[in-house]
Amino acid sequence: MAKHTANRSMGTVALRWQGDSLELLDQRLLPAEEHWIKAEGASGVAQCITDMVVRGAPAIGISAAYGVALAARHAGAGDWRAEVHKAIDELAQSRPTAVNLFWALERMKGVFERCESLAEATRQLAAEAVHIHEEDLAANLAMADHALEVMAPEKAMSVLTHCNTGALATGGYGTALGVIRRLHEEKLLSRVYADETRPWLQGSRLTAWELTRDNIPVTLNADGAAAAIMASGKVKWVVVGADRITANGDVANKIGTYNLAVLARHHKVGFMVVAPSSTVDMALASGEDIPIEERDGTEVREIRGIPLAPAGVEVFNPVFDVTPASLIDAIVTEKGAVRNPNITGMRALFA
Repeated sequence: MAKHTANRSMGTVALRWQGDSLELLDQRLLPAEEHWIKAEGASGVAQCITDMVVRGAPAIGISAAYGVALAARHAGAGDWRAEVHKAIDELAQSRPTAVNLFWALERMKGVFERCESLAEATRQLAAEAVHIHEEDLAANLAMADHALEVMAPEKAMSVLTHCNTGALATGGYGTALGVIRRLHEEKLLSRVYADETRPWLQGSRLTAWELTRDNIPVTLNADGAAAAIMASGKVKWVVVGADRITANGDVANKIGTYNLAVLARHHKVGFMVVAPSSTVDMALASGEDIPIEERDGTEVREIRGIPLAPAGVEVFNPVFDVTPASLIDAIVTEKGAVRNPNITGMRALFA
């Protein structure tokens, strides 16, 4: 199977760096409208992350890196170091679960601390953010190579995915959806079943949009239909992304992922997690240590202002759940794959 390189042209993108600003495709409005928001400072980037204009752990990290670069560009001649540190702290508060955010900020902070002047910081931070963006795209392509080695498909097959892990969630190709793209390119994909992914509907609004634009065969299904699809024998693999992976191989991902892992094990369907190594947090022993973000109940009670439930009903709205390593067949990163993940396998690749 041919290896792919990072200089390959990607179609859909979630963000565009203009040197003096960051343009973000407003993913809240897709697929009805393609609207770009121009963020000229770190505060604007942080607000876009909080408001889910941009989402997906890798894309959040890339955006935050550009936010730091913008902070240096707009810092005053006085205490410019304090201004940039304040911007880094503000960006760190934008989303609590996606470890890529903190990884990118720490990397930018390391570059910043070595700069001796504001002019140098402005140049070096912009260059580092671009490197982070380029490295993510290269990592996506490497992950697809490693994933196909694990799958070892002999003929075209169908897969099921959850949420959105494609170009909209990354530097331009995709993690789990990048694997699906590669299967399609190699003529090894029969069909993608895409969970709608309540309550933000990333599957129906974003994944189905990406795949139909790229002429990849996709069937959209309600989240509750996943069991029936697996029971039919049509699906060989469930392929999902991750927002944080712990030292023992537990995975935090979009709410509903844990359900799929349980279903996959019952139906003897492979369950694969695909994410960059920056998502791996070896400082956390297990999924019990992962902070799980909960959002306002309005997101469940209504869609775009249209009520779906009684106004006062209490809502449980976690953004993520944790899938235990015991239900995962493989974790794939650009560094390689950990099959049947546990603390030993994780340390061997990521220590």
